[in-house]
Amino acid sequence: MEVVPLATDNLTKADVQDKLKEIFSRHTGDRQELIPILQETQEAFRYLPAAAMREISRFLHIPESTVYGVSTFYAQFKLTPLGKKVVRVCRGTACHVRGAGKVLTEMEKLLGIKAGETTDDLEYSLETVACIGACALAPTMTIDNETFGKMTPKKVAEVLGDRNKAQ
Repeated sequence: MEVVPLATDNLTKADVQDKLKEIFSRHTGDRQELIPILQETQEAFRYLPAAAMREISRFLHIPESTVYGVSTFYAQFKLTPLGKKVVRVCRGTACHVRGAGKVLTEMEKLLGIKAGETTDDLEYSLETVACIGACALAPTMTIDNETFGKMTPKKVAEVLGDRNKAQ
């Protein structure tokens, strides 16, 4: 099975091959390295380009369908580009009880996207997560690796505004 390129694959074959050469240099080519290679590839491109998945299958000597199957089985892997900033809103019990739904609704309104989507300009991706692990600060959200606690709908606009000014 051949992975069908997505419309978002604007990378040249040389772009993909150069980055993958660097990634492959840290690995032996054992098929058990598939997940770490997928993780490094996603970190490099912010998603898993179809061309990269084809090259990974060749490097590991496994079918493209296996690479595609693993990349679609695990929710951590994305087949479309993530935004430059990834916003994650916690939907855990403590956050839910303390108003995470309202925080998510406000974030969707301000970004103009729903959870699971990316803005057209590729600036933001919005996701929900089962638990961020900061229940004492509920409701919480993260933007990339920065955690924001005791969120309210009003604070969503403040956090986005502050981050946009800093860029």
